[in-house]
Amino acid sequence: MTKHRARLLMMIALSAASGLCAALATRAPLAEQRVGVWAPSVTIGGPSFNAQTLRMTVHASLGGSSLRLHLSNLRSSTPLRIGSVSIAYQANGATAVDGSLHRVTVAHAAHFTLAAGGEVFSDPLPMQVEAGQNLLVSLYLPAQTGASTWHSDAFDTSYLSDAGSGDRTADIDGGRYTRTSTSWYYLSGVDVLAANRHTIVAFGDSITDGYNTPKGAYARWPDDLAHRLADDRHPAAVVDAGLGGNRVLTDAPNIWQGFSAIKRFAHDALAVPGTNTVILLEGINDIGNDAGPNGKALTAQDLIGGYQNLIGQAHAAGIRIIGATMLPDRGAGYDSPSREAIRQACNQWIRSSGAFDGVIDFDQAMRDPAHPDTLLSRYDSGDHLHPNAAGMQAMANAIDLRLLTR
Repeated sequence: MTKHRARLLMMIALSAASGLCAALATRAPLAEQRVGVWAPSVTIGGPSFNAQTLRMTVHASLGGSSLRLHLSNLRSSTPLRIGSVSIAYQANGATAVDGSLHRVTVAHAAHFTLAAGGEVFSDPLPMQVEAGQNLLVSLYLPAQTGASTWHSDAFDTSYLSDAGSGDRTADIDGGRYTRTSTSWYYLSGVDVLAANRHTIVAFGDSITDGYNTPKGAYARWPDDLAHRLADDRHPAAVVDAGLGGNRVLTDAPNIWQGFSAIKRFAHDALAVPGTNTVILLEGINDIGNDAGPNGKALTAQDLIGGYQNLIGQAHAAGIRIIGATMLPDRGAGYDSPSREAIRQACNQWIRSSGAFDGVIDFDQAMRDPAHPDTLLSRYDSGDHLHPNAAGMQAMANAIDLRLLTR
């Protein structure tokens, strides 16, 4: 090789290397945004507490940094005094991982009062959380509270100290937490900073809430969906905004089953940080209770009108909404020929109207081919309405991930 050619090749190589370095130097950093990784729906009418500490288990669906809590007195009618808040990684039960406990502040204050109907974000914490990691959030309530803002059916375990036992938020050992509960109290979300990630909200009733799934197993279909997305190398936060007994059009008579989907949708779905997609699976409680608007008998057009309302709310917020067909329910006590006709008509509208930004056909995935109005026996938890853990996994498997990863 001549000296001239060698010099030329070296100049080309240096030029290419320089260009690569310049491109790397000018490439925009990965965008970070606030992403809700856990966000249960909250309702009215929980128990009251007095000078005791609540320690609640939170299961993060996605990892991130700079964690924040959302503390909520949204559904309570009296102010709430909060004496102290902490968060830690869970070791087991009510026991925290030693050295992981962080004090939580709001506007740099360690104790504060939440107004009736109020919610607040904590100050960000220098804390990293991993996908699937369990956290322990502890609240000390120094005075008698009114009825709490809560999520009744957590299908997870919370730990309570005795009334009058004082502030146990700094405890690493869980020994002073003498009672357990399967509800969450005064806590409506956890968010983190995450790069190029978003939140998917699974919005619905007890089927989405995980009724009849094993406690602490995280075997709800939204949990299984989060696992599928991670395995597909498209991790996203999936939060469960299911609420047992909830209806699309009307408030449930049991106050812990919440306001109608139309009323709670903006708070429980659209306001979750980082949300870009909602999956809607709801309506079977409207049908099963013949709960039309203004006390009238329900029609398919009534329920379709409710879906159109939710679609309009989502689109006005710039959020995609995926419609899911209602599962079969023969034998559950909800079924009758007229009610089945409404379910079929609404499912057909979901499939064919083009009103949603995509469709998930849970009905087709879960029904018995020989008896299409019946839940397949291997997916039935026993009440002919709610899927078991295998059924929840089948629901997650029925979702075309391309709907969620565009």
